[in-house]
Amino acid sequence: FLNPDRPSPPDIDLDIADDRRDELIEYARHKYGADHVAQIGTFGTMMARGAVRDVTRALGFSYTLGDQIAKLIPMGAQGFPMTLDRAMKENPDLKKLYEEDADTKTIIEMAKKIEGNARHVSVHAAGVVISPKPLVEYTPLQYDTKGEKKIITQYDMYSLDPNAGGEMTVGLLKFDFLGIRNLAIIAETLVRIEKIEGKKITIEKIPIDNKKTFEMLTRGETEGTFQLNGDGMTRALMELKPNTIHDINVMVALYRPGPMDNIREYIARKHGTRPITYLHPKMKDFLDTTYGVLVYQDDLLMTALEVAGYSWGDIDKFRKAVGKKIPEEMRKQHISFAHAASYGHVAYITAYLKANFPAIYMSAVLTAESGDVEKIGVMIKECKRMGIEVLPPSINESFSQFTVVNEKPYKIRFGLTTIKNFGQGISSAITTERKLNGKFKDLADFLDRVKDKNLNKKSLESLIKCGALDEFGERGRLLSNIDNLLEYHRERMRAPNNQDSLFGLMSDTSTLPGLRLLDAPIATQKDKLLWEKELLGLYISGHPLEAYKDKLLTLQINIEKLPDLREGDTTVIAGIVEEVRDVLTKGNERMVFMRLADLSGIIEVAIFPRILNEFRSFIQPETCIAIKGKVSKRKGETSFIAEKIRAL
Repeated sequence: FLNPDRPSPPDIDLDIADDRRDELIEYARHKYGADHVAQIGTFGTMMARGAVRDVTRALGFSYTLGDQIAKLIPMGAQGFPMTLDRAMKENPDLKKLYEEDADTKTIIEMAKKIEGNARHVSVHAAGVVISPKPLVEYTPLQYDTKGEKKIITQYDMYSLDPNAGGEMTVGLLKFDFLGIRNLAIIAETLVRIEKIEGKKITIEKIPIDNKKTFEMLTRGETEGTFQLNGDGMTRALMELKPNTIHDINVMVALYRPGPMDNIREYIARKHGTRPITYLHPKMKDFLDTTYGVLVYQDDLLMTALEVAGYSWGDIDKFRKAVGKKIPEEMRKQHISFAHAASYGHVAYITAYLKANFPAIYMSAVLTAESGDVEKIGVMIKECKRMGIEVLPPSINESFSQFTVVNEKPYKIRFGLTTIKNFGQGISSAITTERKLNGKFKDLADFLDRVKDKNLNKKSLESLIKCGALDEFGERGRLLSNIDNLLEYHRERMRAPNNQDSLFGLMSDTSTLPGLRLLDAPIATQKDKLLWEKELLGLYISGHPLEAYKDKLLTLQINIEKLPDLREGDTTVIAGIVEEVRDVLTKGNERMVFMRLADLSGIIEVAIFPRILNEFRSFIQPETCIAIKGKVSKRKGETSFIAEKIRAL
């Protein structure tokens, strides 16, 4: 990639654990000087919908009118933002409103004038510049608009970097400091392995020929790994039966648009079902390890050099055509060997840790995914498949994050900060007190010892509802007594120091009235499950569909098996409605996209206007329903189109 004839500088990307990216930027500032290093500014632009809403507000028209117009503008596709002109071509209702309503015409005409203009300044997700002289000699600077006192450039990447903006730029290279979550997961796993099992493992010493790892990948157990998960990649790995890290590198390189066509050829040649051939004898020198299949960008460049007779200068132009996918025939983009090998190594390490330290690795994955309810649900399902029990939060067992219960067989325990409405402050107060003075003996002991103002009605209610206090009492009874619990806690907080307290003069608080709970109805299983879903994002102590297990067993297909069906196949599925999202069609009719979950997985269900009008009463969150419909494979993603709906 670097040669004497190459006229342009290289792209430079550095990947680092996402929780340490700021450290890397600070290191660069310290090494090269704070006045030589800055993050790159970028400009958010006026998009079609935003321009309409801004103009409506600025010209004093009603919010309702602006909202009506904005909702008639279709969403753009990735890489192809929607424009007002295109929106009027695609949605006849918008065009009709524009032609018939004078206010709408005024708003849209003004919005067209500001559409595409810069609206605000923000910070580029990864870009950093480092200059040989102080940055003010190359670009104006400013503080980050979020008020964090970070210095950013006022020029964007297209004005700074010749790779992005061509020759008429300042000439500073953009370094991409990319935060990758999986690197943080690896680091956290290694810390936990040393803490739990006493084994100090470094990335450099992880063997790259671990049989257990390759066997796991061959079985298709890829969930939670880096770059190797997903239906298509998993199927390809099961067919490939990888047995070297080179196989992993190849899959990372090939599993992308264009090169993907070569996956089957690589697998067939590896297993000897097709002969290994070379388009030219010279190609054997650099395609020997990939069985004659073009895999990496380097392979294309070497072919141009050795077979086509290109000079290194010509090859640089060829490389740009491949990299930037121009002209049209170069759309099949390959990545470099260095890129594939780096990502392949990280992918292999995640697979190695999952295969050899399953519970510890999955606890680190769950911690990294905290806050993403859907991902947490997927990972907990994977834990269950692996035979790892995931336990609900416990006041005496949980720490802040997901942790491994240090008794074999290992189990994973929910963390306290994974509970909604439960912050780091109160979590730290509980775990610190427990570490200093041992486990809490009972509810009174807990309320006596945790003297923290953040133990309030909201946080205590969350602890009760999610089951963290189950060892001290039944949830329904505790919840009914919550005012008594809080009053008891307040008195214990005031007793030692406040003379105004009723019990403030007593130096021995053991004579204070004991904690007494009034009788109250117990919580139903349905209530418990709803609370768990509300506070943890998923069901822990059971599942609403367990009441319909016999009916579900009569169905031939579950959600997990839907991808195996063909486009247009008719079948019946059943599950619980997790989320309902209303949208307007081009004809200004209301339809619904619904997320349906069963005990095997989650699927998106499209409900078009006619079906919606007929079955609307069943389409409510937390409702258990059966749906007859057709399989859709649009854009390679499996979804379901509803035709009939009934309650389970």
